Amino acid sequence: MMRAALEIVFWLSSALILWTQGVYGLALALIARIARSPRPSDDGSPRLEELPMLSLIIAAHDEQEVIAAKVANALGLDYPRERLQVVVACDGCSDETAAVAREGGADLVLELPRGGKIRAQDTAVERSRGEILAFSDANALWEHDAARRLAAAFADPHVGYACGQVRFVQAATGAEAGNQEGVYWRYEMGLRALESRLSSITAGNGAIYATRRESYLLVDPIMGHDLSLPFNMVKRGWRAVYVPEARASEKMVPSLSGEFARKRRMMSHTWPILLRGGMLSPRGYPPGYALMIISHRLLRYSTPILHMLALAANVALVARGSGALYVVTLALQLALLAAAALGGALRARPLLIARYYVLTTASPAAGLWDWLRHGTEASWEAAEGTR
Repeated sequence: MMRAALEIVFWLSSALILWTQGVYGLALALIARIARSPRPSDDGSPRLEELPMLSLIIAAHDEQEVIAAKVANALGLDYPRERLQVVVACDGCSDETAAVAREGGADLVLELPRGGKIRAQDTAVERSRGEILAFSDANALWEHDAARRLAAAFADPHVGYACGQVRFVQAATGAEAGNQEGVYWRYEMGLRALESRLSSITAGNGAIYATRRESYLLVDPIMGHDLSLPFNMVKRGWRAVYVPEARASEKMVPSLSGEFARKRRMMSHTWPILLRGGMLSPRGYPPGYALMIISHRLLRYSTPILHMLALAANVALVARGSGALYVVTLALQLALLAAAALGGALRARPLLIARYYVLTTASPAAGLWDWLRHGTEASWEAAEGTR
């Protein structure tokens, strides 16, 4: 009886890990191929005279080093100047961010008390005048046609949210270039494209996204837009889509330890959304989208728990002499951990990828611990090495 229970725990945990980390993507690709769902059009965007008024909102906290380049990048977009409003919302800045933004030509600069990124964005939305509300980080640079391509998504009256593609640029080389975020992010963007083709995306990113004014939502200030907006749009009858032709770039965190710290902070904001923000409530979800939420979000964030269950059950099965198969599976799990440990000293790419996987898989558990222990602050600090 005990052996049977251990085998169930081991194989179920292993199957769920494999599903969320790989098989889910293959299933989406197969369904898209069978259903022949159309790929997003990349044949351009509306004519200049048809473009709606767009407010590009940049929330900033002590960003004097990069805000001039960001404002210049925004003003240089291929978008009619009379229909583009550049808004910089300074969230309790103690440096010269506001002055530099004004000098650079931003249309509206708000100097706000420290309340966190979300509340700064909310205030900017109230003060802005665009039909389309676009958002970006201070260190993210948009390609010349990104605003037009993002705005084009709203030609579909069912679209309430559109997210572009962010490309991470390696901020360091040699010994410091240990972060393998680019590998993960390319896979994540592939999943996002498939989700968008079949239904709606399950998450966005802060570097480049937009909503209609009428679809914009006020959310808890500790619950960021990246995860809160897409599923809430779906619950309200809108689509949340991915527009890969709308591109932005930003520096990635150079070190794996820095990436772990960044993801740990992000996950302390994610668990409140998952557990009390309504994401797990099926009300308002089409069945296919509910499966996407379970597969891509709930199971992905539960992966550290699943790994611990699989490892513990595997050790117990080997201790009970349950057969050579379980010796092999235990060896594989221990090999992954050993490779991750070696990745801290040896800069071989496979070892770095193993280390990246182990550390980023552990980050949801660390973020959950942080949230349960002392809650989550609405304010934020820039990740190291990204400016």
